[in-house]
Amino acid sequence: MKENNKPPSDESEQDEFNDKDHEFDCDSDIFKYLKEYDLKLLRSMKGFGKTMILWRISKGRTHGYELMSQINKISPSSEETVRGPSKIYPVLHNLEDAGLIIGTWEAHGKRKVKYYEITEEGIQTLKRIKKVFSCHKTSLLEEFWRDMFSKNE
Repeated sequence: MKENNKPPSDESEQDEFNDKDHEFDCDSDIFKYLKEYDLKLLRSMKGFGKTMILWRISKGRTHGYELMSQINKISPSSEETVRGPSKIYPVLHNLEDAGLIIGTWEAHGKRKVKYYEITEEGIQTLKRIKKVFSCHKTSLLEEFWRDMFSKNE
């Protein structure tokens, strides 16, 4: 039987996670609070890149070229850099279609530049993903992050 992935029709049920007083327990079924797009981001490593881009946009409005430049700066290999718009813009369009970011065009001289900002739904998505990661934090995962991203070496 195919599972129905439609959002709940009851608005209070749909916004249950958004309630600041509501905290779900890591031992309960935390996945019932996640939306379909949240699960998509968590299921693949490609989702990690999208989550990183969404997180960066949450820090302040930005445009695609700026995002490409920032991602290329942190890439450990020239083979793994975001080479051009064919990589970043589909991700931005996907996040925009999902309602997690919104883009607005602005004139800059003779050119138009599209700036992206996070939406309330995007903020809630980051909060839900952060909660899932905090619930699944283990000593092995903490050691991995410390070892891989330590500035001491």
